[in-house]
Amino acid sequence: MVPAVVLAAGKSSRMGRAKATLPLADGETFLTRILRTLRDGAVEDVVVVIGHDPEPILKSLESSDITVRVVMNAEYESGQLSSVLAGLRAIDRPGVTGMLLTLVDVPLASAATVRAVLDRHRATRAPIVRPVSGSRHGHPVLIDRGLFQLLRSADPARGLKPIVRAHASDAGDVEVDDEGAFTDIDTPDEYERVVQGTAGTG
Repeated sequence: MVPAVVLAAGKSSRMGRAKATLPLADGETFLTRILRTLRDGAVEDVVVVIGHDPEPILKSLESSDITVRVVMNAEYESGQLSSVLAGLRAIDRPGVTGMLLTLVDVPLASAATVRAVLDRHRATRAPIVRPVSGSRHGHPVLIDRGLFQLLRSADPARGLKPIVRAHASDAGDVEVDDEGAFTDIDTPDEYERVVQGTAGTG
């Protein structure tokens, strides 16, 4: 069992408005696209971590036909690791072998990429499994249960990245042909380019 955690708690300061509720050309939002992708990728348990300005995000989820659990991270201003840990607390239980982690900033990864990451983890039990393309690495990232305690004891100032880098491996790197897995949308210009590029692709 590998539940997914979607991080959507930040202020989206560079974008100027909540990324989770931004519409895509197919009528979905960043968040509902991610949730649908996870469902289509055979993820059965999904937790969304929210924090800053939660009401619009909650309202957008009301109109979705996808069942998720929502966790409020009151400490979101202390950094992304606080949201990771809030999600971990929500999903960690007997039988869970890992956590599939993704950002609301990366809404266009495909269900095929999700399945490829899950399949590689089942086959290798690598501590970190992630999609790669050449030297790039993207989302979602699967963190094996064996690293959960390291997450809990991580330095909040340094966050998750040192743990991912230290435990990445050839066994866990999954080569994918999916530009969406590497498309991180942080600014209005990036958003405009993505919306234009996905027009008519629903």
